[in-house]
Amino acid sequence: MQVALGGTFDPVHDGHRALFERAFELGDVTVGLTSDELAPKTRREDRYVRPFEERKADLEAELAALADEHGREYEVLKLEEPTGIATQPRFDALVVSPETIEGGERINDRRRERGHDPLELVVVDHLRAEDDDIISSTRIVDGEIDEHGALTPEREGRGRTR
Repeated sequence: MQVALGGTFDPVHDGHRALFERAFELGDVTVGLTSDELAPKTRREDRYVRPFEERKADLEAELAALADEHGREYEVLKLEEPTGIATQPRFDALVVSPETIEGGERINDRRRERGHDPLELVVVDHLRAEDDDIISSTRIVDGEIDEHGALTPEREGRGRTR
């Protein structure tokens, strides 16, 4: 099975790792990584995103270990548009998180328009941090939690401040 997923992945955290793990359980994996131009357009908040090449290097390090563990192949492609790589006919499944299901449905609409079969949308639930809020890159960048969802020392005992 050919599996696709996409995102900005800055920084990579355990929630992303859950997506990658599920993708490798299903088959060979292609990750669409947002370009420097697309990354700010896909964010729900305005924050700095590291350059593509830096994000790609970190992402490939994560993927290489999982690919070896599962005996699978992987590749990282640059995403220039939100529906990106998943509209290619070679894919069978798209791994998404709960907030990206709608994007997966748009991708399937595009695939149907192009005469391709729709992708199986595989939803991976969010992982929760120590405070039971979701693990997210924004929370990590804001210093609330680390990549594993542990509260940072200055946040322990205070919960989410937003």
